[in-house]
Amino acid sequence: MSNPSAVDLTALLFSFEGRIPRSTYWLWYCLPYVVIYLLTVLIDIAAGTYNVSEGIGVVSGLFVLLALYPSIAFAVKRCHDRDRSGWFLLVGIIPLVNLWVLVELGFLRGTVGPNRYGPDPLTE
Repeated sequence: MSNPSAVDLTALLFSFEGRIPRSTYWLWYCLPYVVIYLLTVLIDIAAGTYNVSEGIGVVSGLFVLLALYPSIAFAVKRCHDRDRSGWFLLVGIIPLVNLWVLVELGFLRGTVGPNRYGPDPLTE
């Protein structure tokens, strides 16, 4: 899935089914999210709506809210690639143990070959 089409992008953003490899997670979710978030913070600073003590502004806060559902969808698909249920994400609530979730989803290769969530996305 190195170059998703519009249909694939909709599925990436809004579906909780299937698997995605690390490259898709980093290039089609993490990188754009960080860039857009930084741009919204700059907009907040320029508009004077950035709250330094809270670390967020009106525009950046709105972006975070709008990106919440796609964030969960991407993370669930990464869980599926590691042959874990999406409920595994709840481990991220626990301080320090949440680093385990980061390592699993961001750095470890998914299950080689098909698993209960679908075919290996690297061999499709």
